[in-house]
Amino acid sequence: MKNILLLYITVVSVFSQNIYSQKAQLASADKKYDNFAYIDAIKTYERVAEKGYKSADMFQKLGNAYYYNAQLDKAAKWYGELFAIKPDMESEYYFRYAQSLRAIGENKQANAMMEKFNQLSGDDNRAKLFENNRDYLAEIKANSGRYKIDDAGINSKCSDYGTAVYLNKLVFTSARDTGSLGQRKHTWTNQYFTNLYMADLGDEMTPGSPSKFDKNINSKFHEATPTFTKDGKTMYFTRNNYLDGKKGKDGKDITLIKIYKASLENDKWDKIVEMPFNSNNYSTAHPALSPDEKTLYFASDMPGTLGLSDLYSVKINENGTYGNPENLGKSINTPGRESFPFISGDNELYFASDGHPGVGGLDIFVSRINEDGTFNEVQNVGADINSPKDDFAYLIDTKSRRGFFSSNKEGGKGYDDIYKFLETRKLTCEQELFGKITDEDSKESLLHTKVSLFDKKFKDISSMMTDDKGMYHFTVECGKTFYVRAEKPEYTTKEEKISVGKDNGKTELNMALEKISCKVFIGDDLGKCFGIKMIYFDLDKSNIRREAALDLEKILDVLKQYPNMKLDIRSHTDCRASFKYNEALSDRRAKSTIAWLIENGVTADRLTGKGYGEYQLVNKCSDGIKCTEEEHQQNRRSQFIITDL
Repeated sequence: MKNILLLYITVVSVFSQNIYSQKAQLASADKKYDNFAYIDAIKTYERVAEKGYKSADMFQKLGNAYYYNAQLDKAAKWYGELFAIKPDMESEYYFRYAQSLRAIGENKQANAMMEKFNQLSGDDNRAKLFENNRDYLAEIKANSGRYKIDDAGINSKCSDYGTAVYLNKLVFTSARDTGSLGQRKHTWTNQYFTNLYMADLGDEMTPGSPSKFDKNINSKFHEATPTFTKDGKTMYFTRNNYLDGKKGKDGKDITLIKIYKASLENDKWDKIVEMPFNSNNYSTAHPALSPDEKTLYFASDMPGTLGLSDLYSVKINENGTYGNPENLGKSINTPGRESFPFISGDNELYFASDGHPGVGGLDIFVSRINEDGTFNEVQNVGADINSPKDDFAYLIDTKSRRGFFSSNKEGGKGYDDIYKFLETRKLTCEQELFGKITDEDSKESLLHTKVSLFDKKFKDISSMMTDDKGMYHFTVECGKTFYVRAEKPEYTTKEEKISVGKDNGKTELNMALEKISCKVFIGDDLGKCFGIKMIYFDLDKSNIRREAALDLEKILDVLKQYPNMKLDIRSHTDCRASFKYNEALSDRRAKSTIAWLIENGVTADRLTGKGYGEYQLVNKCSDGIKCTEEEHQQNRRSQFIITDL
């Protein structure tokens, strides 16, 4: 009995010591985690886990620590443990687990997690993108097989990424250890702080031996992702919040990252200044210049960001000042991470994202920038470039179709590696949609005519003014249907539907506009005089139909040309339904037409209106008479009677 009691006391004592030791270790790991020392935190958490300790909080932090360090295969293991003991998590963890599962090829389970994420996330754009692109893997497969890829030949055992071309040199980011006793490591990744390196570019854009970039740029903290003006005299780059020997911190005592500008003087980089839109309280990073060097693109988590990081643009003014940063919007940015923008010579935006549907981690996507600053459909560049891990920092020379990208995919030499590529086939099939706008009678070219382009759902894509020869042109995707609208004062607005070719090439659409020539008087129907169709409505509806909106825009154009003109809008129905119902319906239609004109700039005191129901039919289709739908449609109309000039 005594021995049993002693054994019990010993076991309890050891057990208590183990519990105390585990609590102490977890407290230490939590402190490291909270201070972003993820690698050190991982080591401690895993030692505790190996002893059989299970905790949702620990598994969550282990998964996060690996996720934040882009080690998604290991994140998948710990998120799996987390969901095993706590299946009901916040929606964000379903997304992270899905991303991590893709990294190990578990796409079926990843889709199941995205289904759950879709149910829980509400208005999250990532869920909508998944829902609208369920066949995204087939699309990625179709976009693949377009690249020849090789190691760039400049990688180290550490992190190498983020390339830029500067005067026939490749400038890139590296955390390689040069052997300095003062070389410092970042606790987040346990990697050395990065500096900029450069290498001469030989034939086929093959880099030579790397050497350190200018010492005035490199500091004891992070420098990364530069971009250069074409003359080689100005550079923008990313650096920790550190300038003139002073380190800045946010309210949580954390040193974030900022974008800096430097100028080349006497063959040395000098006059380093930070961008005016930087802040100690958020990060700005990864600058990229537009081809005309009038716009700077970058990534940031500044206030107004839709996700963890968004892409922004800012105008570079001629006097060297900068405009206000503008978010690129929901077509590009998601609630996830968008980063590493690059603008090609073809005015295409390449960027990395984990919010758009991909094969795991950060994938590289592309979207054409239209002349009006809007973006075409976002496309995944394919599985040649993109892997289950993080793929980012894409750069391409549009003439040779050669370039570089960075990745931490399997088979690399270091933490991140730089790869070179040759694109053998462009992703986007493009058509030039062009034509001439002329006067219908004289056949003369119509200069300064506004030409607008709409997709098949009448979404506004772009617009431009015809040149001195009456020509317009748009770059559009192959095989799609568009609407082209031409409008010019004193001419009838015209809109035509066009389907462009399915292969790279050109599609021509010429349009002749009719000059408005008739004179109007009080009491005239403006629609008849100017060749404007009656404003038709669907059966039992009072909303403005899309094809009718074009005619209303003609009415609007006339009202703008004649500011003293006033109209009485008279709406009519067909004979179906009761007299009382039709009178009320027509009145709603008249008010709907008036409301549309007011919304588009006409003052309310210039418009009156009334519904006449079925009292003024234009054909035989009264009660009891059998008529076609087209005949009934003729009675559902609006008139525009001029009451004052």
